Amino acid sequence: MIDTLEYNTEREHLIIPEYGRHMQKMINHAKGIEDREERNKLAKAIISVMGNMQPHLRDVPDFQHKLWDQLFIMSNFELDVDSPYPKPTKELLEEKPEPLEYPQNHPKYRFYGNNIKTMIDVANTWDEGELKEALVYTIANHMKKCFLNWNKDTVEDMVIYDHLFELSGGKIDLRNSEENLSESSSLMRAKSKYSGKKGHHKKGQGRQRKRY
Repeated sequence: MIDTLEYNTEREHLIIPEYGRHMQKMINHAKGIEDREERNKLAKAIISVMGNMQPHLRDVPDFQHKLWDQLFIMSNFELDVDSPYPKPTKELLEEKPEPLEYPQNHPKYRFYGNNIKTMIDVANTWDEGELKEALVYTIANHMKKCFLNWNKDTVEDMVIYDHLFELSGGKIDLRNSEENLSESSSLMRAKSKYSGKKGHHKKGQGRQRKRY
């Protein structure tokens, strides 16, 4: 009896483990059937069982197509049956995807983020006027908030103005402005208030809960 025991380390590798070892054995058995008609019948029966094992995927488009592809993959592309869909190839499965082209943005002041640079570029395209001035100061205040999140300290407005001048390519210059940005304490307080709002809301809900 001990001689008949099978250990996982000695068993055949499961190509798609989700279907289990018995399903893999059924597919291996189908590969050894010489009569083509019998192979086709067994292949359709296997597809039916595979579909029952994945009921949550029945509404997925091309569900049957996916099952047939998985059948051929689990057979190591050695099962010769008549499929209603084009048979996939091993070369196509093993083909490496094209590398993704990630944006190679390496800003000098990374704590501001790429969105700030995008906003500055947009502001550079606007005509001079009240709207552009409002946008510029909004950007500057947001830069100050980002700086405080990174530095956890205070920062002089002139530092923000210098960075804004540099990031805008010299097109936005607030260095001689007499208008001050928002106070550091108010910017950080607004952030703290927003971050704690969700928990406060939950606490309030608990007090309103009725008892029956």
